[in-house]
Amino acid sequence: MTTTLEARAEMGAGPLGERFDDALLFAARHHREQLRKGSQVPYMSHLMSVSALVLEHGGTEGQAIAALLHDAVEDAPAGQGGRVLTDIRARFGDAVADIVRACSDGLDADGNRSGTWRERKDAYIAGLATKSTDALLVTAADKTHNALCIAADVRRYGPEFWSVFNASRDDLLWYYGSVEQAVAERLPDTTMQVALQEAVAQLCAAAT
Repeated sequence: MTTTLEARAEMGAGPLGERFDDALLFAARHHREQLRKGSQVPYMSHLMSVSALVLEHGGTEGQAIAALLHDAVEDAPAGQGGRVLTDIRARFGDAVADIVRACSDGLDADGNRSGTWRERKDAYIAGLATKSTDALLVTAADKTHNALCIAADVRRYGPEFWSVFNASRDDLLWYYGSVEQAVAERLPDTTMQVALQEAVAQLCAAAT
């Protein structure tokens, strides 16, 4: 974890290039019709927030691009996941595409989503042990933003808010807690790990 101002001065991706602009437009076009669960909030708000978290915690431009695109494959129309992943690889390179695939849950060999919610999450959590640290940073940012948003909505709307999800409150708490534990083991004492830990703590507190 950065502990000196000198180290902080060297942290970060520096100015972003046109490749990031292209990724932002790609994500906006891909997710244009999607909304946050139980609201009219554009789904792009989540993708931009995850990308911002990656950048704020010292991530590279490539990691920030992958954060913008991390849901593009698993949210693709049925049968189109493989095509979307191939498109991302061609446009943004292998490193970004590999992060996106690693951050997608339940993908089969063709890049399409399969399995029940629990099957997908079990496999996702197991994969965190060997996922690249680049992908792990994006995963941590993704779960940090989601956990903070869920916690805020539960506090605002009460226990009824849990009904907007496809999984139960207990299943969601298990999932976020499991991801947080895996990130703590792989990225101990990093600013992103601490942010995720605090976000999951807020989620658990809101659930009681």
